[in-house]
Amino acid sequence: MKKITTVCLACVMMFALVACNKESSTTKENTKKETVTITTLNANKEQIELDVPYNPQRVAVMDLAALDILDNIGVGDRVVGVSKGSSIAYLQSYVNNEELLNLGTIKEVSLEKVMEANPDVIFIGGRLASQYDELSKIAPVVFLATDTEKGVVESTKENATTIASIFGKEDTVKNLFTDYDARIEKLQAIAKDQTAFVGMLNAGGFNVLGNDGRCSLIGVEVGFENVGLGAQSDEGKSNITSTHGNETSFEYIVRLQPDYIFVMNRDEAIGTEGATPAKEVIENELVQTTDAYKNNRIVYLEHSNIWYTAEGGIRALDYMLSDLESALLP
Repeated sequence: MKKITTVCLACVMMFALVACNKESSTTKENTKKETVTITTLNANKEQIELDVPYNPQRVAVMDLAALDILDNIGVGDRVVGVSKGSSIAYLQSYVNNEELLNLGTIKEVSLEKVMEANPDVIFIGGRLASQYDELSKIAPVVFLATDTEKGVVESTKENATTIASIFGKEDTVKNLFTDYDARIEKLQAIAKDQTAFVGMLNAGGFNVLGNDGRCSLIGVEVGFENVGLGAQSDEGKSNITSTHGNETSFEYIVRLQPDYIFVMNRDEAIGTEGATPAKEVIENELVQTTDAYKNNRIVYLEHSNIWYTAEGGIRALDYMLSDLESALLP
């Protein structure tokens, strides 16, 4: 009898130990998943390490690229508030959803509405960097941007992976970028040894763009030689700003004689009323003397609103590449 009691006691202790270890293991696992540490930017656009809630249930989004990524990785149902006013077609289910709080625009935020949304995490873009500190008092702020030195494609991959890691969706992201490198290679074959003038139509004028801002995909990754980079100051440094570029003259374009001219239409992107159609502005008598015009190599980027406001999104990148493919590939 004593022997049986001893065996039973041993069994009880063994099961208790297993249960204890299992509970301890589960507790550790849950503790690990309470937060996740990511690399993001602060108000000064400096890289920092930030702890954010793991798998957050309430998300406030004031950046179109981030909203694009959240939608593509399948967590759009977590969004409780968004910036309104975007004309991008594939985001209208969020922009026009009256159940989602209107947090302002991608340039002007309503702090009161963000507080009302009671988010676990907030996503912003560069236009709201000045509001970073105030928003951080409400919830952790994830601020991501494209790095033109890495390239738009690589930056988009990295940012998507960062966002996916917050929700445990890393494997989903890998499957979303399977063909982008091959698409870039086909465009690179067209761009090899070709020059281009990359510009932005702005309030009826035409600005030259460099390789460190909007439309950098054309010069950095696709590989056109951006002849507009020759615009320099007396110190020999590029005068071109990375935001809207610098206003230029059509005489300058004629002097450069680029093989291609790429046009991003800001007036169209922001819905400027009464704006002159792009072709009427660009294809004037001066530009008609260029080889780019004579060879039908003036490329009007079809989805200018995406190039201007949503660069860095997964679907945005697809549209941007499609704009180039439809104009350049046979």
